[in-house]
Amino acid sequence: ERKRFYQNVSISQGEGGFEINLDHRKLKTPQAKLFTVPSEALAIAVATEWDSQKDTIKFYTMHLTTLCNTALDNPTQRNKTQLIRAAVKFLETDTVCYRVEEPPALAELQKNEWDPVVAWAEKRYNVTIGSSTSILGPNIPASTKETFISHLASYNMWALQGIEFVITQLKSLILSMSLIDRHITVEKAVLLSRLEEEYQIQRWGNVEWAHDYDLCELCARTAAGTLFVHLCSESSTVKHKLLQD
Repeated sequence: ERKRFYQNVSISQGEGGFEINLDHRKLKTPQAKLFTVPSEALAIAVATEWDSQKDTIKFYTMHLTTLCNTALDNPTQRNKTQLIRAAVKFLETDTVCYRVEEPPALAELQKNEWDPVVAWAEKRYNVTIGSSTSILGPNIPASTKETFISHLASYNMWALQGIEFVITQLKSLILSMSLIDRHITVEKAVLLSRLEEEYQIQRWGNVEWAHDYDLCELCARTAAGTLFVHLCSESSTVKHKLLQD
């Protein structure tokens, strides 16, 4: 954290895109690059994060700013193909594909909650996914992986950074794509990703504040990542509506 050093936050359009201004200073990335984003809507969202900071700047709460910094600086120096393959690799250990046999109540809960999402994904992308109770996980066909590789290739580099971020939160490519395709809500995606943990909490209780904090944090990160993907995939400028009396 550091003390807030600016009064006003604004955005402006530059040669490379939309910039964030903290008073009269241009925002920079950790690698000292000019902080420039591809869409006006994303710039407004980032500016809102900075404007929402109080006396101190809590960088760990600014998920959109962090995602933009990652997209601009690309600290791991990965290209589009590497990003896509990293995302698709999550299929091999996808949360909703790993099932338990015991206890029966949890096995039934997984079937009832996860099967509809898997069925939706199979129909939506015309693929075979399946599930398994084996520790080795399901055997995902090569054709399924290639379909997801092809689908993800339709996104730009910025959106792919956001998709990978969401997948990392949910530990599931299937839940992430269901969320990004607006099939399920953030709250539903997070709940489904934590199904076993929620089952245990219902059964044994929880540490009063820690569970709620973890849940809120996961929802915030997942929501930010999803918003980031959508804002990086849509028009570069906001369509201003005329207000009529």
